[in-house]
Amino acid sequence: MRKITKRVGFEPPSLSNFKRTQPLAKYSDLEAPERNDIRIECAKEQYFLCAYCSKQITGTNQDSMNEHVEARRIAPNRSLDFTNIVASCTTPRQCDDSHGSQPLPLTPFMGACETELQFKLSGRVVGLSDRAIETIRVLNLGDTLTNNRSLIEQRKQITESLLWANGIDPSEGLEDDELIDSVLADISTPKDGKLEAFSPVLVNILKQWID
Repeated sequence: MRKITKRVGFEPPSLSNFKRTQPLAKYSDLEAPERNDIRIECAKEQYFLCAYCSKQITGTNQDSMNEHVEARRIAPNRSLDFTNIVASCTTPRQCDDSHGSQPLPLTPFMGACETELQFKLSGRVVGLSDRAIETIRVLNLGDTLTNNRSLIEQRKQITESLLWANGIDPSEGLEDDELIDSVLADISTPKDGKLEAFSPVLVNILKQWID
């Protein structure tokens, strides 16, 4: 998971217009144009990565959707609050689909989401706090192969490929902090407004090597 910074006071103009003309409306009243604008703006903010698992998304309804971090059933008054909406992948039994209306104790709006979730080269994720453990369960982010083998294997394959592409043998690791810093800077820099799939996972792994 990568921290998402929502710009206070900013939202798609079509959403602002909708709320101004229909002050008593809720998210379910939105039409396709407004929903599409919300989704693409969220995807841009997230550099076209799912807010939860960091899979690459296009921002279209083919592979992504508007997700309320604080679920609408829990906070109906925030259903049109752009600062409560992110773009999630549409993977079955994962991320938005797994979240449903459950409380989410650790969110991508918190800086701690980058430190309390610890990723392994095996593709697994480990929660370092009670709220991180619960968040992994709620979103089904792959703490065990039994829970989400597909996501674990995807993370393992892609992070290893990113390491090889940067001249690092995943089986040997790396002790050169200067080189690690260089790789971190490279994979953390969006190219054409996009980040590589699972790049925040690799950032998390490399920071553990430095620490």
